[in-house]
Amino acid sequence: MKRPKGEPPVSRRFRLSHLLLVIAALYLVFISFKFPQFLESAAVLNGDDSYIELDGTKIRNSEDSEINKPFFSSVYKDTFHRKLEDNQNQDAPVRPSKEPLEEERNGSAPIRPLQHRYGRITGDIMRRMNRTNNLSLLERMADEAWTLGLKAWDELDKLDVKETAETSMIEGKPESCPSWLSMSGEELAVGDKVMFLPCGLAAGSSITLVGTPHYAHQEFVPQLAKLRRGDPLVMVSQFMVELQGLKAVDGEDPPKIMHLNPRLKGDWSHRPVIEHNTCYRMQWGGAQRCDGLPSKSDEDMLVDGFRRCEKWMRNDIVDSKESKTTSWFKRFIGREQKPEVTWPFPFVEGRLFVLTIRAGVEGYHITVGGRHVTSFPYRTGFTLEDATGLAVKGEVDIHSVYATSLPASHPSFSPRRVLEMSEKWKSHPVPKHPVQVFIGVLSATNHFAERMAVRKTWMQSSAIKSSRVVVRFFVALNPRKEVNLMMKKEAAYFGDIVILPFMDRYELVVLKTIAICEYGVQNVTAAYIMKCDDDTFIRVDTVLKEIEGISRKKSLYMGNLNLLHRPLRSGKWAVTYEEWPEEVYPPYANGPGYIISSDIAKFVVSQHGNRSLRLFKMEDVSMGMWVEQFNSTIAAVQYSHNWKFCQYGCLVDYYTAHYQSPRQMICLWDKLARGRAHCCNFR
Repeated sequence: MKRPKGEPPVSRRFRLSHLLLVIAALYLVFISFKFPQFLESAAVLNGDDSYIELDGTKIRNSEDSEINKPFFSSVYKDTFHRKLEDNQNQDAPVRPSKEPLEEERNGSAPIRPLQHRYGRITGDIMRRMNRTNNLSLLERMADEAWTLGLKAWDELDKLDVKETAETSMIEGKPESCPSWLSMSGEELAVGDKVMFLPCGLAAGSSITLVGTPHYAHQEFVPQLAKLRRGDPLVMVSQFMVELQGLKAVDGEDPPKIMHLNPRLKGDWSHRPVIEHNTCYRMQWGGAQRCDGLPSKSDEDMLVDGFRRCEKWMRNDIVDSKESKTTSWFKRFIGREQKPEVTWPFPFVEGRLFVLTIRAGVEGYHITVGGRHVTSFPYRTGFTLEDATGLAVKGEVDIHSVYATSLPASHPSFSPRRVLEMSEKWKSHPVPKHPVQVFIGVLSATNHFAERMAVRKTWMQSSAIKSSRVVVRFFVALNPRKEVNLMMKKEAAYFGDIVILPFMDRYELVVLKTIAICEYGVQNVTAAYIMKCDDDTFIRVDTVLKEIEGISRKKSLYMGNLNLLHRPLRSGKWAVTYEEWPEEVYPPYANGPGYIISSDIAKFVVSQHGNRSLRLFKMEDVSMGMWVEQFNSTIAAVQYSHNWKFCQYGCLVDYYTAHYQSPRQMICLWDKLARGRAHCCNFR
């Protein structure tokens, strides 16, 4: 019997594809309405209505008395420093504030802090660990930073530029340094295992290390265990030699100007490897790996005429030698044969080595035992003078270190070299009329070159010169009093720096973000507030056009948005469950450049004022958390995402470009003046 003919396969596939599309659409709708519930805001910092104008205008403190004291803001003293007290019952609900926001949207409900079992910033477990003072880890950092900051501020207030004994940095005098240094292995092993190079390096400088690599030891690799194939126990022997710069703030690793990592055993390639890299603001660049195969001999790949990677013997490659017949024929016709010399991997477990790093014109050159092994071209953003420290880590015993042909002075260490005290770089006072955008730039005390590059480039935009947009740098204090003194002098001259009187720490960037919101709604009447870093280049006119495309009636959160990102629970960037109990972060914009409307900023300031603003050590995640709370309790927020707010580096037709050195800033501005939004990713 003949079976009835069914539907053709094409039709069935067509119907199945439509069914899958419907399921996917339903899933997206479900996700959009089921964002993770946000936690109860923690009682972190008491608020204050006092504020300051740091351009030499009036300052109002908590007693409403007007004083004329530049560089100091009582708002930050009263706001950021609090001996915090818990509620007697942490599990009890937090009562809503009796006073609503000063300016609420018409018809919007007052803020209602949600009840949540997690309580304070880092949760019950962290609180029990800190019974002695009842402060969370982040709160203790803030408390300590404020205490140290007050002390530093008092010292700074008493000092005068002419009175300080350390005037070389202030007056631009060259600092005298030794032309050579030596250190024994025992001396290097003390403390941080860093050899201080007071004036950095110069072309022709060299550093020689004599050491012995350790024998390989067994390590457990979780990644191999997850794969369930192969042995998760591997033999590891490696060490790192790094040229480092000065770190800007506590909690942030110093920049790694050159990272040299010989891996004798344990590399994923299962072969001996030498790796180079740089690390800027705790972000690694692209690694250069040498694995025993020679690099191309093209001129573009050479560094001062040397190969980037030389050849050494590898047991996994059979050398393609000529056959006896071919060899005999070449000798018969009189063709000269060039002998080929091969070398083993330059580092051997338990065997002494002599490693030399020499600074050339185009890059660093590494020789071992007198033989050139590899070269590493200079990366953008660093100069030889920046290499003020040599660090050695890993499985190696260092016997001695010698640094020779060092510069006798450090001309670039003086801010006089980068701070151009010219009238044309000064900022206008804060206007009395409303402005379109206020841009708060996070900076560190010793980032003189970065701030000067911003002043000379995108701060010269027409919108900023006409006061439609206002820009201010937000800087905390440095442990070195001469750096603070120079920053005070810089702030007095340019009129564009807000000094926050607490000691700078990497984990406390979120306090600077609150300060930006506060300044944007209390010192400046701005429709929108933008936060960025001092290594971010902004196409101001383009960003303004992007904002103008959004209805002014809508609350705005604009940037390069991340959706459903999960916290890392292990590694260097680990976040504990006590710090963040949820499985995902709220939607948040990447920190190098994002924009919020003024009503969101007022909400942040209000929540901060009534001690119900929850803080997190990642400031961009904190802002995402605050925006989500505003979206749920006050008014709907328009989330505007665009990849052109670049998180890593620069893209063509960018809105903002991140990780831009002062030299790249100037290059970007020059290209923009010619009408091209192209990147300057030169090496």
